[in-house]
Amino acid sequence: MRLKTLIIDDEPLATTIIQEYLMDYPEVEVCAVVHNGFDGMKAIQTHQPDFIFLDIEMPKINGFELLELLESPPAIIFTTAYDQYAVKAFDNAAVDYLLKPFSKSRFAQAMTKINQNLSQQAISSYPESLSRIVLKEKGEIKIIPVTVVRYLEANDDYVNIHTDEGKFLKNKTLTSYEQSLPSDEFVRVHRSYLVKVSEIVKMEPYEKEGFILLLRKGEKIPVSKNGYIKLKKVLGI
Repeated sequence: MRLKTLIIDDEPLATTIIQEYLMDYPEVEVCAVVHNGFDGMKAIQTHQPDFIFLDIEMPKINGFELLELLESPPAIIFTTAYDQYAVKAFDNAAVDYLLKPFSKSRFAQAMTKINQNLSQQAISSYPESLSRIVLKEKGEIKIIPVTVVRYLEANDDYVNIHTDEGKFLKNKTLTSYEQSLPSDEFVRVHRSYLVKVSEIVKMEPYEKEGFILLLRKGEKIPVSKNGYIKLKKVLGI
């Protein structure tokens, strides 16, 4: 099984050692080596790795802040010179915690755990419903519970997330939300709209065979033919 990984660490010596140790694992491909959290986030979005080596104290944003920006982070081996973060690391579902400087034998233990973790994921994988959306808003991390999301709107390579509090922008596709949000609560009524069913006030005919949804706060959302079929199924009509 071919595995993809990233090394996110601001210490050149540490990244060199990890790469040297990984030479014993030809099944692992190092897709990128980056030296701060922002570049790490971009690399994860670009390469979609199976697991990552992640330092904690780094410039710009630290390892934990990076994870807060990811809705579905890959498996993680933390690599750090500080032992005080261990509890928090495992609270963040770390597979292992390598304390620098680590030996080749200790590194091998971490790789065994990663292989076991990924194998278990492959065996027991199933669709999980998304419970929150994490994004960056005006330089701060914002967590939006799915329970307050009213509808989502495609916006080029982004999605507008509409809540009673306002509209928020997330760099993600509408299709990914369609796949991860509860299908009995959110319906893809149009290629550009994913609507929470409980927000719908009524559905009105529009033009020829089309329909328009009227939402609780007065928004009017177009309904495609496929969207109409999906909506009928969820509403039981």
